[in-house]
Amino acid sequence: MSPAQEAGSSQSPTGDGATQQKASWMGVCSLSVGVFALVMSEFLPASLLSRVASDLDVTEGVAGQSVAITAIVAAISGLVIPVVLSRIDRRHLMIALSLLAVASDLLVAVAPSYPVLLIARVLLGVAIGGFWALAISMTARLVPASKLGLGLTVVNVGVSLATVAAVPLGTLLGEIWGWRTVFALAAGVAMIAAVLQVVALPSIPSAPSGGFRPLLQTFRSRLIQVCLFSMALMGAGHFAGFTYIRPAADEVGGLDPDLLAVLLLVYGVGIVVGNLVAGPLADRTLRIAALLFPLVLGLSMIAFALTGGNAVALFAAAALWGVGFGALPTVISTWLARAEPRHLESVGGLQTAVFQVAIALGAFVGGLLVDGVGVQTAVILGGLAAVLGAGILVLVKPRRSPDDEAAEGIVKSEVTV
Repeated sequence: MSPAQEAGSSQSPTGDGATQQKASWMGVCSLSVGVFALVMSEFLPASLLSRVASDLDVTEGVAGQSVAITAIVAAISGLVIPVVLSRIDRRHLMIALSLLAVASDLLVAVAPSYPVLLIARVLLGVAIGGFWALAISMTARLVPASKLGLGLTVVNVGVSLATVAAVPLGTLLGEIWGWRTVFALAAGVAMIAAVLQVVALPSIPSAPSGGFRPLLQTFRSRLIQVCLFSMALMGAGHFAGFTYIRPAADEVGGLDPDLLAVLLLVYGVGIVVGNLVAGPLADRTLRIAALLFPLVLGLSMIAFALTGGNAVALFAAAALWGVGFGALPTVISTWLARAEPRHLESVGGLQTAVFQVAIALGAFVGGLLVDGVGVQTAVILGGLAAVLGAGILVLVKPRRSPDDEAAEGIVKSEVTV
């Protein structure tokens, strides 16, 4: 048994505290590598769309549905897996989900037809939904409650790095080696994540399950409903604009392909910065973080659309757009986890489902807006949706429960309207 396996949860110390804490953080890092592999695999088809469509003899629009079906399955599995597989040790389950991603990527790499590719993407959706649904509760059981925001920041580093490096690199390698080789490499990354989880994750027994009752009970919470609705507005608003950032940058700033690549790099760096600062700020002043970053997201989108061809302003807006969106997963995850600490797996499942739906809804509505009123207006309306989400979240007023301070230091919250 590895040291990490012997360490157990950092919330229940046994043995040498420093060794145990180090082992717990190693476990969090292994989750981050898993997230990196999953996010990379989820969005690779978008960066390799033309080659996939040509090779499998389908249109680009049909090939693009491989991303949509993954999101839909992830939304469902995020709600179902924590309940249906409630008796399985969470360490074993996370490793199994990483291995499922390996199988999915390998099947995509050898897919002889589009239906086979879709089957492979369904497998990936199961892995993504289950992994994300359990990530919050796993992190909360591995790190001290006062460091939950930092722990989620570490996990979400995987998202940032996949966005900045993995997907663009996949595009480049796809041009050199072909899209099938890129997915084979993605399978290798997912296998590395699984091996790291075998080494670093401690045994985390499942919590007692009441079937779907805790999930429904969590969803009935007015606080949770407000948080999820505001997150849906922010996420859908973002994807309504970002899905069409290429035509938006061309219309607003007249950027050529080379400058567009630089713009996306600046945006990606902003995502990394936003993620890194979000966790520590959320640990200190969660309500400020939950208001600040969504406002940065929404206002920067509006500014992006209104720069009037000023290249400096356009790139600055793109950087702030990245900062706002990069911080969002950590801030919302921390808020939800502190709002409902008793049912973290239910919280994770609901967050996963709502966010995946927001991705699909944002891209769909954004497309309608682009065709109906133009891409510039679509980005502005997406930004306004994010600002509205921030305004709704202000209605949630956190307060610290004395019982929680004595026991776990977890913040409980209430809604004031």
